[in-house]
Amino acid sequence: MKRLNRIQSIVFETAYNTNENMLICAPTGAGKTNIAMLTVLHEIRQHFQQGVIKKNEFKIVYVAPMKALAAEMTDYFSRRLEPLGIIVKELTGDMQLSKSEILRTQMLVTTPEKWDVVTRKSVGDVALSQIVRLLILDEVHLLHEDRGPVLESIVARTLRQVESTQSMIRILGLSATLPNYLDVATFLHVNPYIGLFFFDGRFRPVPLGQTFLGIKCANKMQQLNNMDEVCYENVLKQVKAGHQVMVFVHARNATVRTAMSLIERAKNCGHIPFFFPTQGHDYVLAEKQVQRSRNKQVRELFPDGFSIHHAGMLRQDRNLVENLFSNGHIKVLVCTATLAWGVNLPAHAVIIKGTQIYAAKRGSFVDLGILDVMQIFGRAGRPQFDKFGEGIIITTHDKLSHYLTLLTQRNPIESQFLESLADNLNAEIALGTVTNVEEAVKWISYTYLYVRMRANPLAYGISHKAYQIDPTLRKHREQLVIEVGRKLDKAQMIRFEERTGYFSSTDLGRTASHYYIKYNTIETFNELFDAHKTEGDIFAIVSKAEEFDQIKVREEEIEELDTLLSNFCELSTPGGVENSYGKINILLQTYISRGEMDSFSLISDSAYVAQNAARIVRALFEIALRKRWPTMTYRLLNLSKVIDKRLWGWASPLRQFSILPPHILTRLEEKKLTVDKLKDMRKDEIGHILHHVNIGLKVKQCVHQIPSVMMEASIQPITRTVLRVTLSIYADFTWNDQVHGTVGEPWWIWVEDPTNDHIYHSEYFLALKKQVISKEAQLLVFTIPIFEPLPSQYYIRAVSDRWLGAEAVCIINFQHLILPERHPPHTELLDLQPLPITALGCKAYEALYNFSHFNPVQTQIFHTLYHTDCNVLLGAPTGSGKTVAAELAIFRVFNKYPTSKAVYIAPLKALVRERMDDWKVRIEEKLGKKVIELTGDVTPDMKSIAKADLIVTTPEKWDGVSRSWQNRNYVQQVTILIIDEIHLLGEERGPVLEVIVSRTNFISSHTEKPVRIVGLSTALANARDLADWLNIKQMGLFNFRPSVRPVPLEVHIQGFPGQHYCPRMASMNKPAFQAIRSHSPAKPVLIFVSSRRQTRLTALELIAFLATEEDPKQWLNMDEREMENIIATVRDSNLKLTLAFGIGMHHAGLHERDRKTVEELFVNCKVQVLIATSTLAWGVNFPAHLVIIKGTEYYDGKTRRYVDFPITDVLQMMGRAGRPQFDDQGKAVILVHDIKKDFYKKFLYEPFPVESSLLGVLSDHLNAEIAGGTITSKQDALDYITWTYFFRRLIMNPSYYNLGDVSHDSVNKFLSHLIEKSLIELELSYCIEIGEDNRSIEPLTYGRIASYYYLKHQTVKMFKDRLKPECSTEELLSILSDAEEYTDLPVRHNEDHMNSELAKCLPIESNPHSFDSPHTKAHLLLQAHLSRAMLPCPDYDTDTKTVLDQALRVCQAMLDVAANQGWLVTVLNITNLIQMVIQGRWLKDSSLLTLPNIENHHLHLFKKWKPIMKGPHARGRTSIESLPELIHACGGKDHVFSSMVESELHAAKTKQAWNFLSHLPVINVGISVKGSWDDLVEGHNELSVSTLTADKRDDNKWIKLHADQEYVLQVSLQRVHFGFHKGKPESCAVTPRFPKSKDEGWFLILGEVDKRELIALKRVGYIRNHHVASLSFYTPEIPGRYIYTLYFMSDCYLGLDQQYDIYLNVTQASLSAQVNTKVSDSLTDLALK
Repeated sequence: MKRLNRIQSIVFETAYNTNENMLICAPTGAGKTNIAMLTVLHEIRQHFQQGVIKKNEFKIVYVAPMKALAAEMTDYFSRRLEPLGIIVKELTGDMQLSKSEILRTQMLVTTPEKWDVVTRKSVGDVALSQIVRLLILDEVHLLHEDRGPVLESIVARTLRQVESTQSMIRILGLSATLPNYLDVATFLHVNPYIGLFFFDGRFRPVPLGQTFLGIKCANKMQQLNNMDEVCYENVLKQVKAGHQVMVFVHARNATVRTAMSLIERAKNCGHIPFFFPTQGHDYVLAEKQVQRSRNKQVRELFPDGFSIHHAGMLRQDRNLVENLFSNGHIKVLVCTATLAWGVNLPAHAVIIKGTQIYAAKRGSFVDLGILDVMQIFGRAGRPQFDKFGEGIIITTHDKLSHYLTLLTQRNPIESQFLESLADNLNAEIALGTVTNVEEAVKWISYTYLYVRMRANPLAYGISHKAYQIDPTLRKHREQLVIEVGRKLDKAQMIRFEERTGYFSSTDLGRTASHYYIKYNTIETFNELFDAHKTEGDIFAIVSKAEEFDQIKVREEEIEELDTLLSNFCELSTPGGVENSYGKINILLQTYISRGEMDSFSLISDSAYVAQNAARIVRALFEIALRKRWPTMTYRLLNLSKVIDKRLWGWASPLRQFSILPPHILTRLEEKKLTVDKLKDMRKDEIGHILHHVNIGLKVKQCVHQIPSVMMEASIQPITRTVLRVTLSIYADFTWNDQVHGTVGEPWWIWVEDPTNDHIYHSEYFLALKKQVISKEAQLLVFTIPIFEPLPSQYYIRAVSDRWLGAEAVCIINFQHLILPERHPPHTELLDLQPLPITALGCKAYEALYNFSHFNPVQTQIFHTLYHTDCNVLLGAPTGSGKTVAAELAIFRVFNKYPTSKAVYIAPLKALVRERMDDWKVRIEEKLGKKVIELTGDVTPDMKSIAKADLIVTTPEKWDGVSRSWQNRNYVQQVTILIIDEIHLLGEERGPVLEVIVSRTNFISSHTEKPVRIVGLSTALANARDLADWLNIKQMGLFNFRPSVRPVPLEVHIQGFPGQHYCPRMASMNKPAFQAIRSHSPAKPVLIFVSSRRQTRLTALELIAFLATEEDPKQWLNMDEREMENIIATVRDSNLKLTLAFGIGMHHAGLHERDRKTVEELFVNCKVQVLIATSTLAWGVNFPAHLVIIKGTEYYDGKTRRYVDFPITDVLQMMGRAGRPQFDDQGKAVILVHDIKKDFYKKFLYEPFPVESSLLGVLSDHLNAEIAGGTITSKQDALDYITWTYFFRRLIMNPSYYNLGDVSHDSVNKFLSHLIEKSLIELELSYCIEIGEDNRSIEPLTYGRIASYYYLKHQTVKMFKDRLKPECSTEELLSILSDAEEYTDLPVRHNEDHMNSELAKCLPIESNPHSFDSPHTKAHLLLQAHLSRAMLPCPDYDTDTKTVLDQALRVCQAMLDVAANQGWLVTVLNITNLIQMVIQGRWLKDSSLLTLPNIENHHLHLFKKWKPIMKGPHARGRTSIESLPELIHACGGKDHVFSSMVESELHAAKTKQAWNFLSHLPVINVGISVKGSWDDLVEGHNELSVSTLTADKRDDNKWIKLHADQEYVLQVSLQRVHFGFHKGKPESCAVTPRFPKSKDEGWFLILGEVDKRELIALKRVGYIRNHHVASLSFYTPEIPGRYIYTLYFMSDCYLGLDQQYDIYLNVTQASLSAQVNTKVSDSLTDLALK
């Protein structure tokens, strides 16, 4: 094709150069497909950047009315677009696409119904429908057919999406010539002056002559005969003139009949030669092709020049016939109407023979529709060859005038939408786009129905008067909506509150919408369906569905149905052959039994029944599952597989494999060989039994490919009514991609109670390919209720979603279950007079509070806290003022024990920060008491700790500090320990709290100074146990109800279906928005989500909903201009966008300053909505009026699956609802996965018991106590355990900890076994040594190292195993990243791909198979930190911070391990590694690069620099290569430095670099040796060592020492000041790349290089002015000359290390000196003992 035709040229400008919606009405054959192509190209062009098409930014959807047409269009577009690399796929009932295929495709060709279903599921394909940029609707004139409503709902949905998300979706409508094209244009939102094009019949590429023939006749047979006669005459006339003819008939079997009768007449009249194909070379080839065809009729008809074409033929035969016709080998083609729609095959003349067509939907004969006639006539005339075309209709005489008027006048097309209003409204409600009557009325205004109701009100039953009163028909639409709403409500498909006009969807309605099930069908189900139906009943119910209403019973079929009934039906068929529902049942069962049918109408009915039944049974399965009926669920799941596979349930499961021959399968069934039996047999045995030797192997392979799983369940009672089940699932089959695909095998898992016939929990589960292959278990954790008296057992059933005969059952037995003790009652809140704050009796304290009276809870506990010393446990809901309680206890210490210390432990650094910010002002400034923070980030020096009155710290830090309490004085001065959030005992960090309390009790029993413990927590279930453990008598226990909140809380829980996490979260956005609208339209709202990504997605969705409102910025409560100024200071790009709409985001990935900005804006109510991750609930106290918890799971990187938040977290988040100052009630809305709804309902109202999790980490804590000397034998260890909280709970809830019974012996045995196991673990990790008596325990160096650096014992073991005498820094880096500490580093969803991408740009190779391992990720992050590489996403920045936080501890421990072995090279490399990690550079990089803002391309500045020196002293120093040279060159003068770099760095950057450089320490080193020499006078026992480099041969520099004797090397370190820093020098090092502040420190390392041996190592702290360090060493036993090297290395800077050689001349000592040594030796021996 060289140029566009007339029509295409006219529309070109609009189609190819604008984004306007278009409607093009043109006759068939006018080349509309090419116009579609123009718009497609325009769309692609918009995503074409720098020569690349951004393929994942857009999707194009082409909706074609028939599958045949869809196939043709797919073919056409993919051929044309292939050169551009655009992928086109068909998405129809026949061609399913997987999610990943859809993602990879740019253009989808689909049918209206399919696209409707896809867009109805907001969930799975929400991403798909959101990136559609162009929607092409072919044949829009089908609006008035039965399928019109589908088109209306698609268009309405698309238009509303365009408005709500403000995205551009272009709509292009293509249609035949329509009379009321303006209405259709209005409906498609086409601008009539730009996008509407109407071409009438004159624009046909080939003019058409139309002939109408009416046949008048009395009887039926005569009529058919006459039709054949007339048809023959017309065919002959055309063929004689040398034209090809198409004859259209209306049934598949009629094609052959007509062709035969035409041939017969031709032969009888002797005209047959006219029809013969023209002979020639081509013809011979064609003949060969035809002979190969499998279709008998095609082979027979071809020699006479005839052929047939219909949808019942095979694809290849149809293609063959099309080719033969277009090449002219066939003169006459007899075909059905599908050819006209589906294939573009023109002929000169077209004859329509008869106008009666059988419609399966109506179940009777109907008139051929006018659109079909026009479509068929459109095939007449071939644009390339003919001047004109001819169209002939042969019909009965009475229909003649009907067709004449239709073709000339053309009635306007009307809407059919009212009939399916109920279904479409339900779909919108289920999708969440319509939530109230208001929105529904608006939704109707987008339909074609609305356009036509206004144009032609009478046709829709609206009187003229009503229309005049209400021209927008608002009242009428509202009436329609309310009627339909009531209907749907009655059928339980939605909940409709008429009072408020709100709709909410139900499970039933969602199921109906997703499975495309009609409202009437659901009504039928509600009436007939219950928990006890057999398979037969189910089939009977399905056959009554409205979907099958059109199927009628015809006289001529009854006989055949009878034979089908007797041959193929396995179940009873109520209704029998006479009723339509009986017929449907017979057809369905015949389909499953794979029975053959003859009559054409039955075949088409059967296909229709099978397609719909499969869908309906699936829907019934979901309904039964939601209703929790186990037997029904099981039956329906199996039936749906029975229909899919066309196999009865009792057939052998091996029939699902097509590779096994049928006779073998029959034999298997006769021999009753089940799958289990076959699994146990050998292949030769199988072959033998089947009398077919070679088949054995094949059968065996198939048997092992049938998916099967094994399940093991362990149960733990949480309370007397709730069990936690941990289910391990092992896949036990062979994976084969051809059979199982490449993703996973889906299963349904449910827990059923056989006695009550009820499902307690169900979930969908995917056995992933990699887990099947690696045989690793997958874990599911869920909770189920139990009831007393205990049932005997529950079943866990797993049933495959796809495979028949693939299922497993696991029994949960309750025989040996011991339920935990009942919980004691709560403390009642007494009705006391509120206490005034004057009760404190101290003006200074009173001044700290801004209220005048304590609240009821504080009043009730005041006396105990402030006037007694007993231990206290206070359980009260969040927001009841527990911080004040802590302060009361602290004031008591200030009053009574002013010299001692108080310690306040908060579980998170964020909480410590918050307390510090508050107390720094109130306690330190106003009361003059010293408050100090002690966390991983902030470690003050000993002096300031010793002076502190109040220490605020985290559990881990305090545990680390108090481990060595014997030699830390300040730990012994503590008189009160306040533990906040003590209920976290049950979480993974709980054990630390247990250990602290146990140790505190232990210390106070040793020092005989009592330590008061105050525990603060939320309301607890088992407060009594905690109290016993804390030594609290009745007096100190206050455990209030969750309901004593100062602000009452109203909780709403909503369940959401959906197996997959992300789509489920997406479906929660609209409800979250509505919750804000209804509960808190103007008060502050907090939304908690589980990940940073979710904060972003949720915010963007909320903005999309706001966009549809009158005032989209309603949540912004400040001037927009002011806001713009604030936004300018914000770093995060997403935050800039959301803040403008009054939505803040808060998560750990934000910059500190951004977080502060957001916090301030929210607290001051400038932004109304804050979306935060769950950490905020703990860390910062911002209450809000409404709290929405959006999803209660988070992705756990360790186990790589979504797990539930601990219940404490959920309570904490809810606790943020209700602001004591402003609200009289708070609201919490919790959006959860529907299967967890019951669990949350229970535990949000009654408190959750706290269990201990000490078991998992017992070894590490035992090791700490052994290293600290508190445990020296196994008996000590047993005693130690009895101090713990774990011991208390073990007795109370034994089943939870797998303890059989609570007799004294069992408990002892259980504990001894535990300790034995832990001690063996520690012994294997080289941490301890168990004495020969098998009782005593000795700590070893490695155990001490693990305890000191707070490492897990596995890490130290790994060091011991992997460190070698000479490790390179690369090896050390990989050892570091394999530390057990990094196992918890999260590897989130899809991060394995990001890791493999990141690995490509880093220097050290990683194992390509372990990109999903946390250790590999740690390794990559460390490398990226050293290479300063770009990280793929903000999450990685915070992950890097986590990795670096731990890295120092781990490195220091590694250093100790290497030093203990005396490996010099490794020690030096570890020191270098520490420097690298802190400065974020590789060792091989120039040390100048550690200067901020200096990169590789700046180094030449220093190389070239020449000093400007005057006078003779100008030494010829040329280039500067390292930091010391640079420091020397600058001499402390900043102008010298800036003169070097000013050409490339601007002032601010230069300043930063200079700030770093000027803080670098310059240290002068002096060395001397102390000891005794026999030839020296008393008092002279020191020799200084020259630190200048000298010649080895110079004898003066060799120092004489005696052999085998102790000497001390004294190193004096003097800091050189450049005298330009004002004030006291900071001890902190300058570490721009390291997240924590780090004190400057040094390593002194003495080694002997020749032997690669470390002799001594010493750490030196910050050197303020002058410091003397001494290292003692022994001289070698053999006299001779030795060179020792002293390394003086920084622990935080690269490039500042110094090293000095010490030359020793070792001589034999005289007697007196040796005597001295002997004495000192024996003394040291004594000291050691």
